[in-house]
Amino acid sequence: MVDTNQIWKYLEEVSDPEIPVLTVNDLGIVRNVSIEGGLCKVTITPTYSGCPAMKRIEDDIIEKLKDKGIENVKVDLVLSPAWTTDWITENGRQKLLEYGIAPPQDEVDKSVLFAEPTNVPCPKCSSSNTRMISQFGSTACKAHYQCNECMEPYDYFKCLK
Repeated sequence: MVDTNQIWKYLEEVSDPEIPVLTVNDLGIVRNVSIEGGLCKVTITPTYSGCPAMKRIEDDIIEKLKDKGIENVKVDLVLSPAWTTDWITENGRQKLLEYGIAPPQDEVDKSVLFAEPTNVPCPKCSSSNTRMISQFGSTACKAHYQCNECMEPYDYFKCLK
């Protein structure tokens, strides 16, 4: 019989469909794993409530665990507490950086009138001389930036608290 620690290890093999270098554990969307009466239950929280990847992630979790011989699997989606970028692991933040996506930074208070965009160092050359091109990047959870030094465009994984 497999235990919950082994399930967590198996989930390290389930990639995020939008950022394949990250696992569901790296993103911190797996909130809980339990085994009750032969049922393996995995609880996940989306990065935002309208995330189109959640059904794919649910299917990938079920498929991975069934591939590992766990036939009775249920994935529960919970919205509260809401996911936060604080849940991304340090390993996940490093993987984002190496992939060319700037990981979340401490952001300015968006309620302040005329607040400047967050300074986001370039993941390619580490320069802080960057600028936001668009509040929205390749997905809703990212913004689009450009480095003024190396001139490379890049995504920034927006901070959600």
